[in-house]
Amino acid sequence: MSRQLPQWVHQFTAPNPGPMTLEGTNTWILGNSKVVIVDPGPNVESHLLDIALHAEIEHIVLTHGHSDHSEGVERLHEITGAPVSAWDQAFVHHGEKFVDNWKVSFSQCELEVIHTPGHSPDSVSFIARASGEAVLLTGDTMLGAGSAVIAHPQGHVGDYLNSLNRLALIEELLVLPGHGPVGGTSTTKAREYLVHRQDRIAQVQRAVLGGATTAEQIALVVYPDVIDELKAAALDSAQAHLMYVQERGSS
Repeated sequence: MSRQLPQWVHQFTAPNPGPMTLEGTNTWILGNSKVVIVDPGPNVESHLLDIALHAEIEHIVLTHGHSDHSEGVERLHEITGAPVSAWDQAFVHHGEKFVDNWKVSFSQCELEVIHTPGHSPDSVSFIARASGEAVLLTGDTMLGAGSAVIAHPQGHVGDYLNSLNRLALIEELLVLPGHGPVGGTSTTKAREYLVHRQDRIAQVQRAVLGGATTAEQIALVVYPDVIDELKAAALDSAQAHLMYVQERGSS
């Protein structure tokens, strides 16, 4: 499948690059003259004004509530008056609280909500359809490069595996990630992510069998060369995976 974006999909990358955000948060604009915004990103005025001036905004939606995706939502709502819909009621402004399989038709596209918890409890993915084409927007559930962070306390490995299994069963669609470049298709990428996650779980299981009992000990084995900026995330990820292994062992 071509990696070229459909003509009704536009990518704006926020100026918040970093080890966790890659090139920055991807804000996706669906439609041409009357559009839906997916993830306004951080509260950076220049970025939000670029989005607001691109076209008339009909609706704003969130893949999840982490600040690098949602911080700018109130300001964009203030600028444009566009309603905001999300899984977490705290982010809803004159819009809808998502439910699983929620479908809605906007002026220039249709959206279907797929609840994909794991990275966070409120994570969703969207199938967007227009002009006989469809794409999958995954937020931080699947990225354009590397792997997603599943970190304690919001991350849950079991939920994440279930979400990947669900995405592996949908039609093969171009993946539009929350961070990183466009690339890969839904079924193939979800299966690759499942293999990676199972490998990570196996690493943790081996560490536990070797005597590791804490997240700190797990992190030393699983993330031995992590850079300083990612040490806290690595520790939280180790905790989430340790909890999953312990839960499985006691079930």
